[in-house]
Amino acid sequence: MSRAEQPSRRTLLTAAVAVTVAGGATSASAAAGPPGAGAVDGRAPGRHVDNRAWTSYADWRGGTARGTRPVAGTRPGLVLARPAGTTAYTDPHTGRTESWEYATWTSPDHRLAVPATEAIASWNAHTPEGTWLGIELRGTYDDGTRTPWYVMGRWASGDQDIRRTSVDDQGDGRSTVWTDTLAVDDPASGQRLTALRLRLTLYRRPGTRLTPTVWRLGVMGSDVPDRFTVPASTPRVARELDVPRYSQEIHRGRYPEYDNGGEAWCSPTSSQMIVEYWGGRLTEEDLAWVDPSYDDPQVCHAARHTYDHAYAGCGNWPFNAAYAASFEGIRGVVTRLSSLTDLETLIAAGIPAITSQSFLEEELTGAGYGTAGHLMTVIGFTADGDVIANDPASPSDEAVRRVYRRREWENIWLRTKRYNASGKVVSGTGGICYLYFPARPSARQRRALAAVGVR
Repeated sequence: MSRAEQPSRRTLLTAAVAVTVAGGATSASAAAGPPGAGAVDGRAPGRHVDNRAWTSYADWRGGTARGTRPVAGTRPGLVLARPAGTTAYTDPHTGRTESWEYATWTSPDHRLAVPATEAIASWNAHTPEGTWLGIELRGTYDDGTRTPWYVMGRWASGDQDIRRTSVDDQGDGRSTVWTDTLAVDDPASGQRLTALRLRLTLYRRPGTRLTPTVWRLGVMGSDVPDRFTVPASTPRVARELDVPRYSQEIHRGRYPEYDNGGEAWCSPTSSQMIVEYWGGRLTEEDLAWVDPSYDDPQVCHAARHTYDHAYAGCGNWPFNAAYAASFEGIRGVVTRLSSLTDLETLIAAGIPAITSQSFLEEELTGAGYGTAGHLMTVIGFTADGDVIANDPASPSDEAVRRVYRRREWENIWLRTKRYNASGKVVSGTGGICYLYFPARPSARQRRALAAVGVR
Protein backbone atom coordinates (compact mmCIF):
# COMPACT_ATOMS: atom_id res chain seq x y z
CA MET A 1 0.00 0.00 0.00
CA SER A 2 1.03 3.59 -0.41
CA ARG A 3 1.01 5.43 2.89
CA ALA A 4 -0.05 8.63 1.18
CA GLU A 5 -3.75 9.01 0.42
CA GLN A 6 -3.28 8.40 -3.29
CA PRO A 7 -5.33 6.09 -5.49
CA SER A 8 -3.86 2.64 -6.02
CA ARG A 9 -4.16 1.07 -9.43
CA ARG A 10 -7.01 -1.12 -8.13
CA THR A 11 -8.84 2.01 -6.93
CA LEU A 12 -8.43 3.68 -10.29
CA LEU A 13 -9.69 0.59 -12.09
CA THR A 14 -12.79 0.42 -9.90
CA ALA A 15 -13.59 4.11 -10.27
CA ALA A 16 -16.49 3.32 -12.58
CA VAL A 17 -18.16 1.31 -9.85
CA ALA A 18 -17.66 4.11 -7.33
CA VAL A 19 -19.15 6.65 -9.72
CA THR A 20 -22.20 4.45 -10.17
CA VAL A 21 -22.89 4.03 -6.47
CA ALA A 22 -22.31 7.73 -5.87
CA GLY A 23 -25.47 8.43 -7.82
CA GLY A 24 -27.61 7.26 -4.91
CA ALA A 25 -29.00 4.11 -6.55
CA THR A 26 -30.05 1.16 -4.43
CA SER A 27 -28.68 -2.35 -4.51
CA ALA A 28 -30.92 -5.32 -5.21
CA SER A 29 -30.00 -6.75 -1.81
CA ALA A 30 -30.60 -3.72 0.40
CA ALA A 31 -31.23 -0.01 -0.04
CA ALA A 32 -28.36 2.35 0.69
CA GLY A 33 -28.86 4.95 3.38
CA PRO A 34 -27.44 8.44 3.35
CA PRO A 35 -23.83 9.04 4.40
CA GLY A 36 -23.53 8.13 8.05
CA ALA A 37 -26.37 5.64 7.97
CA GLY A 38 -26.13 1.89 8.44
CA ALA A 39 -28.52 -0.70 7.10
CA VAL A 40 -31.88 0.86 6.27
CA ASP A 41 -33.81 -0.96 9.01
CA GLY A 42 -31.02 -0.67 11.57
CA ARG A 43 -30.33 -4.40 11.67
CA ALA A 44 -26.91 -5.91 11.12
CA PRO A 45 -26.39 -6.68 7.44
CA GLY A 46 -27.23 -10.23 6.33
CA ARG A 47 -25.06 -12.41 4.17
CA HIS A 48 -24.48 -11.10 0.68
CA VAL A 49 -21.84 -13.64 -0.33
CA ASP A 50 -21.93 -17.05 -2.01
CA ASN A 51 -18.86 -19.31 -2.01
CA ARG A 52 -18.44 -22.46 -4.08
CA ALA A 53 -15.30 -24.57 -4.06
CA TRP A 54 -14.28 -27.77 -5.84
CA THR A 55 -11.95 -29.72 -3.56
CA SER A 56 -12.95 -33.39 -3.36
CA TYR A 57 -12.39 -36.37 -5.61
CA ALA A 58 -16.12 -36.37 -6.37
CA ASP A 59 -15.94 -32.64 -7.23
CA TRP A 60 -13.16 -33.22 -9.75
CA ARG A 61 -15.06 -36.14 -11.28
CA GLY A 62 -18.11 -33.94 -11.61
CA GLY A 63 -16.72 -31.46 -14.12
CA THR A 64 -16.07 -31.75 -17.86
CA ALA A 65 -12.54 -33.03 -18.50
CA ARG A 66 -10.50 -32.83 -21.68
CA GLY A 67 -7.24 -34.56 -20.86
CA THR A 68 -7.33 -34.06 -17.10
CA ARG A 69 -8.02 -36.65 -14.42
CA PRO A 70 -8.77 -36.54 -10.69
CA VAL A 71 -6.36 -38.04 -8.18
CA ALA A 72 -7.46 -39.38 -4.81
CA GLY A 73 -5.68 -39.16 -1.48
CA THR A 74 -5.67 -37.02 1.65
CA ARG A 75 -5.61 -33.95 -0.59
CA PRO A 76 -7.53 -34.84 -3.78
CA GLY A 77 -6.59 -32.93 -6.87
CA LEU A 78 -6.65 -32.57 -10.62
CA VAL A 79 -3.71 -33.35 -12.93
CA LEU A 80 -2.87 -33.37 -16.62
CA ALA A 81 -3.19 -36.98 -17.81
CA ARG A 82 -2.91 -36.60 -21.58
CA PRO A 83 -2.76 -33.45 -23.70
CA ALA A 84 -5.92 -32.30 -25.43
CA GLY A 85 -3.76 -30.31 -27.80
CA THR A 86 -0.76 -28.01 -28.23
CA THR A 87 -0.88 -24.23 -28.33
CA ALA A 88 1.53 -21.32 -28.65
CA TYR A 89 1.61 -18.71 -25.90
CA THR A 90 3.36 -15.37 -26.28
CA ASP A 91 4.20 -13.99 -22.86
CA PRO A 92 3.29 -10.28 -22.98
CA HIS A 93 5.90 -9.49 -20.34
CA THR A 94 8.88 -11.20 -21.99
CA GLY A 95 7.82 -11.27 -25.65
CA ARG A 96 8.81 -14.94 -25.73
CA THR A 97 6.60 -17.37 -27.70
CA GLU A 98 6.65 -21.03 -26.73
CA SER A 99 4.59 -24.13 -27.42
CA TRP A 100 2.72 -25.87 -24.60
CA GLU A 101 0.67 -29.01 -24.31
CA TYR A 102 -2.59 -28.43 -22.47
CA ALA A 103 -5.65 -30.11 -20.97
CA THR A 104 -8.80 -28.54 -19.52
CA TRP A 105 -11.37 -29.03 -16.78
CA THR A 106 -14.63 -27.09 -16.69
CA SER A 107 -16.83 -26.91 -13.63
CA PRO A 108 -20.58 -27.31 -13.71
CA ASP A 109 -22.56 -24.09 -13.56
CA HIS A 110 -22.90 -22.93 -9.97
CA ARG A 111 -26.25 -21.26 -9.39
CA LEU A 112 -25.69 -18.40 -6.96
CA ALA A 113 -27.80 -18.19 -3.84
CA VAL A 114 -26.91 -14.49 -3.91
CA PRO A 115 -27.13 -12.95 -7.41
CA ALA A 116 -23.86 -11.08 -7.71
CA THR A 117 -22.44 -7.77 -8.82
CA GLU A 118 -18.88 -9.07 -8.34
CA ALA A 119 -17.07 -12.40 -8.55
CA ILE A 120 -13.55 -13.42 -7.55
CA ALA A 121 -11.95 -16.78 -8.29
CA SER A 122 -9.20 -18.37 -6.20
CA TRP A 123 -7.20 -21.57 -6.49
CA ASN A 124 -4.69 -23.76 -4.65
CA ALA A 125 -2.14 -25.52 -6.82
CA HIS A 126 1.46 -26.52 -7.41
CA THR A 127 3.15 -25.96 -10.76
CA PRO A 128 6.57 -27.58 -11.03
CA GLU A 129 9.08 -26.02 -13.41
CA GLY A 130 7.85 -26.53 -16.97
CA THR A 131 4.14 -26.13 -16.11
CA TRP A 132 1.57 -23.41 -15.43
CA LEU A 133 -2.17 -22.74 -15.18
CA GLY A 134 -4.85 -20.63 -16.82
CA ILE A 135 -7.99 -19.80 -14.83
CA GLU A 136 -11.12 -18.51 -16.56
CA LEU A 137 -14.56 -17.47 -15.33
CA ARG A 138 -17.85 -17.24 -17.17
CA GLY A 139 -20.99 -15.71 -15.72
CA THR A 140 -24.67 -15.99 -16.57
CA TYR A 141 -26.71 -12.77 -16.44
CA ASP A 142 -30.21 -12.66 -15.00
CA ASP A 143 -31.62 -12.52 -18.55
CA GLY A 144 -30.04 -15.90 -19.32
CA THR A 145 -27.24 -14.60 -21.56
CA ARG A 146 -23.59 -15.27 -20.72
CA THR A 147 -20.40 -13.31 -20.39
CA PRO A 148 -17.37 -14.31 -22.44
CA TRP A 149 -14.82 -16.61 -20.85
CA TYR A 150 -12.80 -14.07 -18.86
CA VAL A 151 -9.18 -14.82 -17.94
CA MET A 152 -8.84 -14.43 -14.16
CA GLY A 153 -5.16 -15.31 -14.07
CA ARG A 154 -2.24 -16.95 -15.83
CA TRP A 155 -0.37 -18.36 -12.91
CA ALA A 156 2.68 -20.36 -11.92
CA SER A 157 4.26 -21.04 -8.55
CA GLY A 158 7.55 -19.62 -9.83
CA ASP A 159 8.52 -17.20 -12.58
CA GLN A 160 10.96 -19.20 -14.70
CA ASP A 161 8.44 -20.32 -17.36
CA ILE A 162 5.87 -17.52 -17.67
CA ARG A 163 5.37 -14.22 -15.93
CA ARG A 164 2.45 -14.51 -13.52
CA THR A 165 -0.24 -12.13 -14.76
CA SER A 166 -3.78 -10.86 -14.75
CA VAL A 167 -5.20 -9.72 -18.10
CA ASP A 168 -6.35 -6.17 -18.81
CA ASP A 169 -9.03 -4.88 -21.18
CA GLN A 170 -11.64 -7.61 -20.75
CA GLY A 171 -15.31 -6.67 -20.93
CA ASP A 172 -18.52 -7.14 -22.90
CA GLY A 173 -20.25 -3.81 -22.32
CA ARG A 174 -22.09 -5.13 -19.24
CA SER A 175 -19.26 -6.45 -17.09
CA THR A 176 -15.53 -5.90 -16.82
CA VAL A 177 -12.58 -7.67 -15.24
CA TRP A 178 -10.61 -5.35 -12.94
CA THR A 179 -7.37 -7.25 -12.30
CA ASP A 180 -8.76 -10.08 -10.11
CA THR A 181 -12.45 -9.11 -9.89
CA LEU A 182 -15.27 -9.56 -12.39
CA ALA A 183 -17.71 -6.69 -11.81
CA VAL A 184 -21.07 -5.75 -13.30
CA ASP A 185 -20.58 -2.35 -14.91
CA ASP A 186 -23.80 -0.74 -13.68
CA PRO A 187 -25.13 -2.33 -10.46
CA ALA A 188 -27.76 0.43 -10.23
CA SER A 189 -29.43 -0.99 -13.34
CA GLY A 190 -30.34 -4.14 -11.43
CA GLN A 191 -28.15 -6.30 -13.69
CA ARG A 192 -26.80 -9.30 -11.78
CA LEU A 193 -24.87 -12.51 -12.35
CA THR A 194 -26.99 -15.50 -11.37
CA ALA A 195 -24.56 -18.35 -12.11
CA LEU A 196 -20.80 -18.80 -12.43
CA ARG A 197 -18.63 -21.43 -14.11
CA LEU A 198 -14.85 -21.88 -13.97
CA ARG A 199 -12.45 -23.40 -16.48
CA LEU A 200 -8.94 -24.59 -15.69
CA THR A 201 -6.29 -25.08 -18.35
CA LEU A 202 -3.21 -27.05 -17.29
CA TYR A 203 -0.07 -26.49 -19.39
CA ARG A 204 3.22 -28.38 -19.66
CA ARG A 205 6.26 -28.48 -21.90
CA PRO A 206 5.63 -30.71 -24.92
CA GLY A 207 6.92 -34.26 -24.74
CA THR A 208 7.21 -34.32 -20.94
CA ARG A 209 5.12 -36.08 -18.29
CA LEU A 210 5.08 -33.00 -16.07
CA THR A 211 1.82 -31.79 -14.61
CA PRO A 212 0.42 -29.07 -12.40
CA THR A 213 -1.70 -30.30 -9.50
CA VAL A 214 -4.77 -28.31 -8.49
CA TRP A 215 -6.24 -29.04 -5.04
CA ARG A 216 -8.85 -26.35 -4.78
CA LEU A 217 -10.74 -24.16 -7.21
CA GLY A 218 -13.32 -21.73 -5.94
CA VAL A 219 -15.37 -18.67 -6.76
CA MET A 220 -16.97 -16.07 -4.53
CA GLY A 221 -19.96 -14.09 -5.79
CA SER A 222 -21.17 -11.10 -3.81
CA ASP A 223 -23.66 -8.25 -3.81
CA VAL A 224 -22.76 -6.09 -0.83
CA PRO A 225 -25.20 -3.22 -0.22
CA ASP A 226 -23.90 0.27 -0.94
CA ARG A 227 -23.00 1.89 2.38
CA PHE A 228 -20.81 4.54 3.94
CA THR A 229 -21.17 3.00 7.40
CA VAL A 230 -22.23 -0.32 8.89
CA PRO A 231 -24.09 -1.13 12.11
CA ALA A 232 -21.90 -1.67 15.15
CA SER A 233 -21.45 -5.25 16.31
CA THR A 234 -21.25 -6.38 19.94
CA PRO A 235 -17.90 -7.75 21.20
CA ARG A 236 -18.01 -11.41 22.20
CA VAL A 237 -14.49 -12.87 21.89
CA ALA A 238 -11.26 -11.91 23.66
CA ARG A 239 -8.33 -13.88 22.30
CA GLU A 240 -4.97 -13.16 20.68
CA LEU A 241 -3.16 -15.55 18.34
CA ASP A 242 0.63 -15.84 18.28
CA VAL A 243 1.25 -14.80 14.68
CA PRO A 244 4.75 -13.80 13.49
CA ARG A 245 5.25 -10.06 12.98
CA TYR A 246 6.87 -8.62 9.87
CA SER A 247 7.23 -5.03 8.73
CA GLN A 248 7.00 -4.12 5.07
CA GLU A 249 8.73 -0.81 5.80
CA ILE A 250 12.14 -2.30 6.53
CA HIS A 251 12.11 -3.47 2.90
CA ARG A 252 11.62 0.00 1.46
CA GLY A 253 13.68 0.27 -1.75
CA ARG A 254 14.53 -3.44 -1.89
CA TYR A 255 13.83 -5.18 -5.20
CA PRO A 256 12.04 -2.21 -6.79
CA GLU A 257 11.17 -4.41 -9.79
CA TYR A 258 8.44 -5.84 -7.55
CA ASP A 259 6.14 -2.83 -7.17
CA ASN A 260 8.81 -0.35 -6.11
CA GLY A 261 9.96 -2.38 -3.12
CA GLY A 262 8.69 -2.95 0.39
CA GLU A 263 6.69 0.25 0.73
CA ALA A 264 3.98 -1.47 -1.35
CA TRP A 265 4.32 -5.00 0.09
CA CYS A 266 1.49 -5.04 2.63
CA SER A 267 -0.18 -8.01 0.96
CA PRO A 268 2.76 -10.44 0.68
CA THR A 269 4.06 -9.35 4.09
CA SER A 270 0.70 -10.20 5.63
CA SER A 271 0.57 -13.45 3.70
CA GLN A 272 3.99 -14.48 4.96
CA MET A 273 2.96 -13.86 8.56
CA ILE A 274 0.09 -16.35 8.35
CA VAL A 275 2.01 -18.85 6.21
CA GLU A 276 4.52 -19.11 9.05
CA TYR A 277 1.78 -19.19 11.68
CA TRP A 278 0.56 -22.40 10.02
CA GLY A 279 4.09 -23.82 9.85
CA GLY A 280 5.05 -22.92 6.29
CA ARG A 281 8.81 -22.57 5.96
CA LEU A 282 11.19 -21.60 3.19
CA THR A 283 14.51 -23.37 2.74
CA GLU A 284 17.94 -21.81 2.33
CA GLU A 285 17.74 -22.85 -1.30
CA ASP A 286 14.42 -21.01 -1.71
CA LEU A 287 15.97 -17.83 -0.30
CA ALA A 288 19.38 -18.08 -2.00
CA TRP A 289 18.45 -15.34 -4.49
CA VAL A 290 17.84 -12.74 -1.73
CA ASP A 291 20.65 -10.40 -0.68
CA PRO A 292 22.02 -12.06 2.50
CA SER A 293 22.32 -8.69 4.23
CA TYR A 294 18.52 -8.25 4.24
CA ASP A 295 16.48 -9.05 7.33
CA ASP A 296 13.37 -11.20 6.84
CA PRO A 297 14.31 -12.46 3.37
CA GLN A 298 11.11 -14.52 3.32
CA VAL A 299 9.13 -11.31 2.85
CA CYS A 300 11.14 -10.55 -0.31
CA HIS A 301 10.39 -14.08 -1.47
CA ALA A 302 6.67 -13.62 -0.87
CA ALA A 303 6.68 -10.36 -2.83
CA ARG A 304 8.38 -11.96 -5.82
CA HIS A 305 6.02 -14.95 -5.76
CA THR A 306 2.81 -12.91 -5.55
CA TYR A 307 3.81 -10.26 -8.08
CA ASP A 308 1.33 -9.69 -10.93
CA HIS A 309 3.20 -8.38 -13.97
CA ALA A 310 0.11 -6.76 -15.54
CA TYR A 311 -1.15 -5.17 -12.33
CA ALA A 312 2.49 -4.24 -11.57
CA GLY A 313 1.98 -5.03 -7.91
CA CYS A 314 1.91 -7.71 -5.24
CA GLY A 315 -1.70 -7.07 -4.20
CA ASN A 316 -3.52 -9.47 -6.53
CA TRP A 317 -5.86 -11.18 -4.07
CA PRO A 318 -6.01 -14.70 -5.61
CA PHE A 319 -2.27 -14.68 -6.30
CA ASN A 320 -1.67 -14.20 -2.57
CA ALA A 321 -4.03 -17.02 -1.64
CA ALA A 322 -2.35 -19.28 -4.21
CA TYR A 323 1.07 -18.42 -2.80
CA ALA A 324 0.00 -19.38 0.71
CA ALA A 325 -1.51 -22.65 -0.51
CA SER A 326 1.72 -23.59 -2.29
CA PHE A 327 3.02 -24.53 1.17
CA GLU A 328 2.25 -28.07 2.20
CA GLY A 329 -0.75 -28.36 4.49
CA ILE A 330 -2.21 -24.88 3.85
CA ARG A 331 -5.32 -23.85 1.95
CA GLY A 332 -6.09 -20.31 0.83
CA VAL A 333 -9.29 -18.59 -0.26
CA VAL A 334 -10.46 -15.06 -1.05
CA THR A 335 -13.87 -14.21 0.37
CA ARG A 336 -15.94 -11.49 1.96
CA LEU A 337 -17.09 -11.50 5.57
CA SER A 338 -20.18 -9.74 6.87
CA SER A 339 -19.10 -8.43 10.27
CA LEU A 340 -16.53 -8.46 13.03
CA THR A 341 -18.62 -11.27 14.50
CA ASP A 342 -17.42 -13.43 11.59
CA LEU A 343 -13.83 -12.52 12.39
CA GLU A 344 -14.38 -13.32 16.05
CA THR A 345 -15.72 -16.76 15.08
CA LEU A 346 -12.51 -17.43 13.16
CA ILE A 347 -10.19 -16.07 15.86
CA ALA A 348 -11.93 -18.20 18.49
CA ALA A 349 -11.09 -21.25 16.35
CA GLY A 350 -7.45 -20.15 15.98
CA ILE A 351 -7.75 -18.83 12.41
CA PRO A 352 -6.30 -15.34 11.71
CA ALA A 353 -7.42 -13.37 8.67
CA ILE A 354 -5.95 -10.83 6.26
CA THR A 355 -8.29 -7.92 5.62
CA SER A 356 -8.29 -5.13 3.06
CA GLN A 357 -9.30 -1.58 3.98
CA SER A 358 -8.91 2.04 2.88
CA PHE A 359 -9.18 5.15 5.03
CA LEU A 360 -8.13 8.70 5.80
CA GLU A 361 -5.57 9.11 8.57
CA GLU A 362 -8.16 10.59 10.93
CA GLU A 363 -10.51 7.63 10.40
CA LEU A 364 -8.25 5.11 12.17
CA THR A 365 -6.83 6.37 15.43
CA GLY A 366 -3.20 5.38 15.95
CA ALA A 367 -2.46 4.29 12.38
CA GLY A 368 -0.52 7.44 11.56
CA TYR A 369 -1.25 7.24 7.84
CA GLY A 370 -4.06 7.21 5.29
CA THR A 371 -4.31 4.79 2.41
CA ALA A 372 -6.30 4.01 -0.73
CA GLY A 373 -5.82 0.31 -0.05
CA HIS A 374 -3.95 -1.64 2.62
CA LEU A 375 -3.80 -5.22 3.96
CA MET A 376 -3.49 -6.09 7.67
CA THR A 377 -3.47 -9.36 9.56
CA VAL A 378 -6.15 -9.60 12.25
CA ILE A 379 -4.79 -11.74 15.09
CA GLY A 380 -7.29 -11.15 17.89
CA PHE A 381 -9.56 -9.00 20.00
CA THR A 382 -9.04 -7.30 23.36
CA ALA A 383 -11.40 -7.74 26.31
CA ASP A 384 -13.09 -4.51 25.20
CA GLY A 385 -13.57 -5.87 21.68
CA ASP A 386 -10.93 -3.73 19.99
CA VAL A 387 -9.09 -5.23 17.03
CA ILE A 388 -5.55 -6.54 17.48
CA ALA A 389 -3.82 -6.38 14.11
CA ASN A 390 -0.37 -7.08 12.80
CA ASP A 391 -0.05 -3.95 10.66
CA PRO A 392 2.87 -4.32 8.24
CA ALA A 393 2.93 -0.53 7.69
CA SER A 394 5.11 -0.21 10.79
CA PRO A 395 8.72 0.96 11.12
CA SER A 396 9.99 -2.33 12.57
CA ASP A 397 8.92 -5.89 13.26
CA GLU A 398 8.60 -5.03 16.94
CA ALA A 399 6.13 -2.22 16.16
CA VAL A 400 3.84 -4.33 13.96
CA ARG A 401 1.35 -5.32 16.67
CA ARG A 402 -1.35 -2.63 16.92
CA VAL A 403 -4.65 -2.25 18.73
CA TYR A 404 -7.28 -0.36 16.76
CA ARG A 405 -10.63 0.92 17.97
CA ARG A 406 -13.32 -1.58 17.13
CA ARG A 407 -15.89 0.82 15.74
CA GLU A 408 -13.41 2.65 13.51
CA TRP A 409 -11.83 -0.51 12.19
CA GLU A 410 -15.14 -2.25 11.57
CA ASN A 411 -16.37 0.60 9.43
CA ILE A 412 -13.29 1.15 7.27
CA TRP A 413 -13.18 -2.55 6.43
CA LEU A 414 -16.87 -3.26 5.72
CA ARG A 415 -18.07 -0.11 3.95
CA THR A 416 -18.35 0.02 0.16
CA LYS A 417 -18.28 3.81 -0.22
CA ARG A 418 -16.11 6.47 1.38
CA TYR A 419 -14.83 9.99 0.86
CA ASN A 420 -11.20 10.40 -0.08
CA ALA A 421 -8.97 13.31 0.93
CA SER A 422 -10.39 15.42 -1.92
CA GLY A 423 -13.97 14.83 -0.79
CA LYS A 424 -14.70 12.56 -3.75
CA VAL A 425 -16.80 9.42 -3.32
CA VAL A 426 -14.67 6.35 -4.00
CA SER A 427 -15.09 2.65 -3.40
CA GLY A 428 -14.40 0.66 -0.24
CA THR A 429 -13.53 -3.02 -0.09
CA GLY A 430 -16.76 -4.30 1.45
CA GLY A 431 -15.26 -6.89 3.80
CA ILE A 432 -12.71 -8.54 1.51
CA CYS A 433 -10.30 -10.89 3.25
CA TYR A 434 -7.90 -13.75 2.65
CA LEU A 435 -8.35 -16.85 4.77
CA TYR A 436 -5.48 -19.32 5.08
CA PHE A 437 -6.19 -22.46 7.08
CA PRO A 438 -5.02 -26.07 7.42
CA ALA A 439 -5.66 -28.44 4.54
CA ARG A 440 -7.02 -30.78 7.22
CA PRO A 441 -8.73 -28.42 9.69
CA SER A 442 -9.87 -29.53 13.11
CA ALA A 443 -13.57 -30.06 13.77
CA ARG A 444 -13.75 -26.67 15.50
CA GLN A 445 -12.00 -24.98 12.58
CA ARG A 446 -14.35 -26.63 10.09
CA ARG A 447 -17.34 -25.35 12.03
CA ALA A 448 -15.90 -21.82 12.13
CA LEU A 449 -15.17 -21.83 8.41
CA ALA A 450 -18.62 -23.17 7.62
CA ALA A 451 -20.12 -20.42 9.78
CA VAL A 452 -18.55 -17.81 7.50
CA GLY A 453 -19.47 -19.67 4.32
CA VAL A 454 -16.16 -21.38 3.51
CA ARG A 455 -15.33 -25.07 3.21
